[in-house]
Amino acid sequence: MRNNIVHPGADELVYEIRKIVEVGENIEKTGVQIVWDNIGDPVAKGQIVPQWIKEIVAATALGDNASYGYSPTKGLLATREYISYERNIEGGAQITPDDILFFNGLGDAISTVYDYLNKSARVIGPNPAYSTHSSAEAAHAGSPHITYRLDPKNNWYPDIDDVKKQIAVHPDISGILLVNPDNPTGMVYSQDVIRQLVEVAAENDLFIISDEIYSNLCYGGVTHKKLASVIGNVPGIALRGISKEFPWPGARCGWAEFYNRDRDTAFARYAKTIVDAKMLEVCATTLPQKVLPLVMGDARYYPYLARRNAAFWEKSQAAHSILSAVPGLIVHKAYGAFYMTVLFEDGVLRKGQFLKPANETAGTIVEPLIESASFDKCFVYNLLASRGICVVPLSSGFNSDLQGFRITLLEPDITRFKNTLYRIAEAVKEYLASN
Repeated sequence: MRNNIVHPGADELVYEIRKIVEVGENIEKTGVQIVWDNIGDPVAKGQIVPQWIKEIVAATALGDNASYGYSPTKGLLATREYISYERNIEGGAQITPDDILFFNGLGDAISTVYDYLNKSARVIGPNPAYSTHSSAEAAHAGSPHITYRLDPKNNWYPDIDDVKKQIAVHPDISGILLVNPDNPTGMVYSQDVIRQLVEVAAENDLFIISDEIYSNLCYGGVTHKKLASVIGNVPGIALRGISKEFPWPGARCGWAEFYNRDRDTAFARYAKTIVDAKMLEVCATTLPQKVLPLVMGDARYYPYLARRNAAFWEKSQAAHSILSAVPGLIVHKAYGAFYMTVLFEDGVLRKGQFLKPANETAGTIVEPLIESASFDKCFVYNLLASRGICVVPLSSGFNSDLQGFRITLLEPDITRFKNTLYRIAEAVKEYLASN
């Protein structure tokens, strides 16, 4: 080309969660049956959307011609009124419908939030990271994502001292990202933990982003507290959506809630830029916005979520029981979302470890991929070729210096779920004992 047309952050756009699917599909063609445990799509894993939700969607689509038209740029007023009312009765920061902006899913929201941030301004995020955030932030800056440590020896809680250290080292940090409940660890942070991050933001004149897409998917006796409960006067953005809750990921329906825009002129201008950017796209999808208050306001909704959460808790306990018994692994129970992180203890992984592939061709497929891969990625590819189980490596999948992998709690059949876990446990033991 006459000029360099490549974005300076192009190499930062990595999404291992889907990238590994290509490898799995090639192995599947060799006759290996694949257990897809890489992506958090409840529908793809066989979870059934309740008939009453489908009936609400169908009635709205069939009976309201406006469902096929544009919505206002910020979103349907009635839906934003519903969300702001529900948010405000919980206490904490109060918002109006004008503080809410709808997007075509949280992926769209995340991209926009980082794309329209000043190029010299950075947002620090957790390690392990959720790759949609870490890749989008790194691509925006054209530089690797800056992270703070989640401590696996302390329930995956943020290391507040490390947050402060990184902010001191990187004066370009302008915001702090919190994912709560967390993906990939499944941890739910207490109100006190969130408050500590807010205090750090206040002390350093930063804003907060809180990804709360899983806020209604908590279990094991924990109570989720939103950023709004402790944000005080600090500017912030909360991100929410329906894809995991209903579940309806194909709706691509998420929204941002802006807090304390009036407290800082720069933050207010930044928030306006995000709204202006959405205006260029006209609006987000209309039908799911119309459906949202009808579903969430239905008396059946929260009992339905309670049943789902009880099932996730059962699987969280089962996964912890089976995998924590394997020497060389560190495993904490998940209390939110539907993921768990399985961590290898320091020093147990080394070059040359292997699992016998299910067939020669499967081994040939992963062999060149293993040559230069991180230790945990080597295990994941071996697991895929040997047992046909597709999980995501922690290092490349979640922008981490830790070695491990993420599993999901989405399999509806508890017997099949446990069977997969036992197969993973056996594979880990065999792998660590090899070479």
